Amino acid sequence: MRYAWDLYHQNVAEGRLKRVFLGTLAKKMLHSLRLWDVISSNRVDHFIANSHYIARRIWKTYQRKAKVIYPPVATDFYSLGGKKEEFYLTASRLVSDKKVDLIVDAFASLPDQKLLVIGEGPELNNLKKRATRNVEFLGFLPEKELLSYLQRAKGFLFASLEDFGIAPVEAMASGTPVIGYGKGGLLETVIPSETGIFFEEQNSHSLIQAIKLFEKTQDSFNPVHIRKQAEIFSKDRFEKEIKGFIEEKMKEFYAERNGKETPPFSF
Repeated sequence: MRYAWDLYHQNVAEGRLKRVFLGTLAKKMLHSLRLWDVISSNRVDHFIANSHYIARRIWKTYQRKAKVIYPPVATDFYSLGGKKEEFYLTASRLVSDKKVDLIVDAFASLPDQKLLVIGEGPELNNLKKRATRNVEFLGFLPEKELLSYLQRAKGFLFASLEDFGIAPVEAMASGTPVIGYGKGGLLETVIPSETGIFFEEQNSHSLIQAIKLFEKTQDSFNPVHIRKQAEIFSKDRFEKEIKGFIEEKMKEFYAERNGKETPPFSF
């Protein structure tokens, strides 16, 4: 439903609804879809959001409060490695929403810096065409190989606006600082000047300035401290919080229904 509410105008701006007829038709369809979604939301008992950023969106759209429970990250798998090497890394699906193009473009102005790009997708050929010699595409990699690169990268680059953002937390769990777009869920996972650096505008110039700042301050980032921040988002924490929330709401439901807090089965 995010596409019906928040991303429609973005899609128009990026030229995805190019033809006037299709644009008009899409507006009518999405308007009806939004009306249906609001009606459907009234049948929801409780909302859970994967970040405060999304909880605010739920309130804005449905005027309903949401419990924030951050999603699980495999912090047991993503772990500290050895010595950092002289390259930056980004890893994602190569689609336009991920804004990998602005990362690739930034390195055209940073010829002395190396960028590795992990991932596949429809934007791959376009990215290769605009890339300079200091940008290397590694394609899709198994998790163990991804982990190795995350552990050795001096910085992880992240340019998209995300509801939460799993990849930056995986990078931090590997002891690698994040240079990311300072909006959305990233504001709840990355601590400025401690586990990463934000750039304020979603363009290459702003990213370049952040990278230059990182180059001056990179020795101040402690991999152990960075990983400690990532551990907040572990699988164990998620399981405990989601289980506790469901049990609490079940007790409230059965207490209201028949005066007993104990449901007829255990969760």
